[in-house]
Amino acid sequence: MDSPVAPISSPALPDDALPGKVRPGDAQAGELPVERRRPLGPRDPGDAWVEGDYGRFWGRFGSAGLLVHDPAKGILLQHRALWSDQGGTWGLPGGALHQGEEAVHGALREAREEAAVPPENVRVLFTSVFDVGYWSYTTVAVEVVEAFDPEISDPESLELQWVPVELVSDKELHPGFGAAWPGLRGRLLALGSN
Repeated sequence: MDSPVAPISSPALPDDALPGKVRPGDAQAGELPVERRRPLGPRDPGDAWVEGDYGRFWGRFGSAGLLVHDPAKGILLQHRALWSDQGGTWGLPGGALHQGEEAVHGALREAREEAAVPPENVRVLFTSVFDVGYWSYTTVAVEVVEAFDPEISDPESLELQWVPVELVSDKELHPGFGAAWPGLRGRLLALGSN
């Protein structure tokens, strides 16, 4: 019998490309190495923390994630790299928005960068916004219209899995996604996307 969860393995990265890996010349004797968050590319000005009355959040211009639903496979979940905030939990491919970037475009861009989700293979169903005034996170729910195989394409994921809708809550979810999931699931079911 096939497993209801289809794992997608992480590609092998050279030792010196791994987050937190110290390379010769990185640190002087007695210094702690600097953690490498995105060793394979430059950082965008939006890649920064913002703080306020409700806490600290990632993304100077807000953040967005892509809730990818394939009726035949389930929800595409990302097992977050251990070095990331809330590392080791499961969530959506996504991240910080660029300055002036619309949330839908940012979520599609981030999902392409992190999981090779082709934007032309999905259609937008709805958006859901969590806003604390000085920061917001937009979940962009999409349905797969042409099947594709996601691939880990940057070091922010331990693995990717298609998880049946009814089993998503069984995962150790990122706290923000875990809090939002019941409402998001309800909206998917109301659209007939179960």
